[in-house]
Amino acid sequence: MITVLRPDHDQAASPLLLARRPVALPGATVGILSNGKANTRPFFDHLEALLRRDWHVAEVVRRTKANYSAPAERALIDEAARWAVMFAGVGD
Repeated sequence: MITVLRPDHDQAASPLLLARRPVALPGATVGILSNGKANTRPFFDHLEALLRRDWHVAEVVRRTKANYSAPAERALIDEAARWAVMFAGVGD
């Protein structure tokens, strides 16, 4: 006998509401959330330089999760809600 497990927890899932997209980035605060692995640093260093030089963002906030394999902490999620845009990445 083979048991197939569904990856969702609810048979009647509600629609996902997407975050509002900013119209422009000049003057915006942009967050970068790393999983903490070493290879995220050079990638995000380059991304930050592009955001400042080409997109004229006002501020780039960089944060790192406490555990690379776990969801972001509630405090990080709450802080990210105040950013216009957030980039998240892994460094494998």
